Amino acid sequence: MELVASVSHGHGSSSFLHGSAKPKLNSASALFTGAPLSLSPSSTGRQARCPNKLVVHAKRISGLEEAMRIRRERELQTTTKFRKRPPLRRGRVSPRLPVPDHIPKPPYVSSTSLPDLSPEYQIHDSESIAKMRAACELAAQVLDAAGKLVRPSVTTNEIDKAVHQMIIEAGAYPSPLGYGGFPKSVCTSVNECMCHGIPDSRQLQDGDIINIDVTVYLNGYHGDTSKTFLCGNVSDRLERLVKVTEECLEKGIAVCKDGASFKKIGKRISEHAEKYGFGVVERFVGHGVGKVFHSEPIIYHNRNENPGCMVEGQTFTIEPILTMGSIECITWPDNWTALTADGSPAAQFEHTILITRTGAEILTIC
Repeated sequence: MELVASVSHGHGSSSFLHGSAKPKLNSASALFTGAPLSLSPSSTGRQARCPNKLVVHAKRISGLEEAMRIRRERELQTTTKFRKRPPLRRGRVSPRLPVPDHIPKPPYVSSTSLPDLSPEYQIHDSESIAKMRAACELAAQVLDAAGKLVRPSVTTNEIDKAVHQMIIEAGAYPSPLGYGGFPKSVCTSVNECMCHGIPDSRQLQDGDIINIDVTVYLNGYHGDTSKTFLCGNVSDRLERLVKVTEECLEKGIAVCKDGASFKKIGKRISEHAEKYGFGVVERFVGHGVGKVFHSEPIIYHNRNENPGCMVEGQTFTIEPILTMGSIECITWPDNWTALTADGSPAAQFEHTILITRTGAEILTIC
């Protein structure tokens, strides 16, 4: 389950709250391969010498922000041709499910306020690593079982009930339940929903995609993971979006090891997404996870110049969201459900990882 980022790169300050302002891109000189080309009769502007020839001049774009804007405009032209299904509509949200008294609960459950981001990096000894592995393995098992429920006519509320039951039967607590007032035990984000979708009575349709985001709290530790699943017969374009998003997660993890800079993650993810013309959402970020649900470090999935290096024994999530169109979002009145501004599809994958001396161990596998 990701955070919302508000960043001022120029002054090195940051805050992370739901509903905060979106981050700004760093300004940098870039030669962007998708920039427009100017056509002129000749390099000097005279037509007498070569009346039948055209000389093509590449236009240098000043600033990464301008380059990204041009790329987004190009992608939006193709995205408008994709929209065939009706926009997502909220269904009926049922009451939150009960958790047995004997199951330990995270401290934020007693409040409806969104917890502050913990400034502490979560670095573990061998004992706490074992507890992290157990929590993350359970989260992965629950996610795998939830994915098998995905099919046309199933409601996201039914998925929530199944996830809730699996978690409490394992003696764990569903971490999203009661986090800042979130009313359900899992996030279910369908089609154009970027993240934080609240399970409801809407039935999944043939051709949908759905991200299921599972976090469990077991023996005092959180394990956090998500995956986007295909529902029925999904179009080739949607299937490619999902596949590339998972590849971006894998490539982001591949650069992680003790001493590596965090900014390498966003660089590698952005490079791969751009090869296929997909946008990388900047507003939502990965985070430290362990005894605390959300902590430093903040993991940006887009290109950035933020400082900081990974440390052996550290745990955090990487959870990129890719879109076919706009990377901007709108939020429903429930203050959670985040949709792409233009209604284009979005996909997300997430793992909790442990930094080792030579690489990274994926904890959320089963």
